[in-house]
Amino acid sequence: MLSSLLGTFSSSCNAARQLSFRNVNLASTRRISNLVTKTKPSWTPGRPLQSKLQQKSIFAHGLLCQRRASHNLALNKRFFSQAPPPSQPLPILPSKAVGIWLMVSSSLVFAIIVVGGVTRLTESGLSITEWKPITGVIPPLTEREWEEEFTKYKATPEFKLLNHSIGLDDFKRIFYMEWGHRVLGRLIGVVFVGPLAYFAVKKRISKSLAAKLGGLGLLIGAQGALGWYMVKSGLDDKLTETPGAVPRVSQYRLAAHLGMAFLLYAGMFGTGLATIKEWKFASGGNWMGISQSAFSEALNKLPVRTFKARAWALTALVFLTALSGAFVAGLDAGLLYNEFPLMGGRLAPPRDELISPAYAQKADGSDKLWRNIFENPTTVQFDHRVLAITTYLGTTLLFLRSRSLRTMLPMTARATTVAFAMVNVQLALGISTLLYLVPVPLAAAHQAGSVAVLSAMIHVLLTLRRPGAAAQAWRALYNQRVQATSKK
Repeated sequence: MLSSLLGTFSSSCNAARQLSFRNVNLASTRRISNLVTKTKPSWTPGRPLQSKLQQKSIFAHGLLCQRRASHNLALNKRFFSQAPPPSQPLPILPSKAVGIWLMVSSSLVFAIIVVGGVTRLTESGLSITEWKPITGVIPPLTEREWEEEFTKYKATPEFKLLNHSIGLDDFKRIFYMEWGHRVLGRLIGVVFVGPLAYFAVKKRISKSLAAKLGGLGLLIGAQGALGWYMVKSGLDDKLTETPGAVPRVSQYRLAAHLGMAFLLYAGMFGTGLATIKEWKFASGGNWMGISQSAFSEALNKLPVRTFKARAWALTALVFLTALSGAFVAGLDAGLLYNEFPLMGGRLAPPRDELISPAYAQKADGSDKLWRNIFENPTTVQFDHRVLAITTYLGTTLLFLRSRSLRTMLPMTARATTVAFAMVNVQLALGISTLLYLVPVPLAAAHQAGSVAVLSAMIHVLLTLRRPGAAAQAWRALYNQRVQATSKK
């Protein structure tokens, strides 16, 4: 009986040493083996046991090893069968939890883009005249504090020129809108940076991915600073000294603020979606609905390479069109020419209205062209129309091209169909917003639609990329285990 007990103890400990504890690499296996070695009861084979206490100690230790072996096997049943473990540590493959976290973070960025649009549309963005990254989380709580905030707002150009008749209750409404926008930005920082630090310290993500996501974390902080820099442009007292000036933030800073938000969203959404797809592939699923060999063969064909280049160009055009929308919003250009497809009864306004010399600031007029493009509301709306129509036509063409890829790349064809559907919705929202003089619900939906179109195009691009090296290595191990199991 004693020899049987010792045999069970020895085989259990060996199993605990051989099984891989984590699906990232074999480092945790070594840690378990060391733990088993350190905690093994002191007993030399060949010598009799001195007491029942020593017998119980060895028996308990054997059970502990068995539990650890069973736990390791349960954790790794997706990747490991009874075949021997890999001879070299595998690259770190981010788990599905990492992808879900990134998708949640991107959803919050989506939300703050929409909330930011509503804040601008309701002219609430200049209601908070100070930037307090820490203490600004708490809004005024007493009537005295509210009066102090209202007094600060009364000193702004917006109150003096536009809102001099509002009372404290009206001020509270616009204050809470801007406050909610800022708090949501802080929430995004906490939700993103906290888990990022955890995944990096626990080595659940590779160093390269940690560096990439760390850059996004820094971008979140820069976005907050840029937001305040934008607000300051609308608090400048010089606005009260300029005849005909309207208190609003700089359209350049607004476009930079929105553009950075789009970059943050694209980085989080694209990385999160790719992580989830690669995890499923490493777990035995097909890559983009077909086998890996068929996918690689399809990517090498000329029509697919051409389609991919056009998809990249169209994605860049979607981003550029969204940025031009920021200039439309910053200059209230949507309140001009509220008709479509004509502008004042013609396809384009008169040339002297599009390129007006009144916007030139240099004596020789050398800056007339570019200043009209970015500062003339008529030209800004016309440019946005041209970019939007070009985006629509480009998406339509890409959709028609995707019909020929339905057999080779079915996932790409479906993703392109979704993008085409979204751009139709976005076009309808844009025209409705223009015809109805920019109502807040339609305008906010139109801004959300731009993010949705960008998301659809990012998905199209993801369906045209190969799985990463880590996912391929883990898939190869998965195939090896399946083959080893099938031979037994």
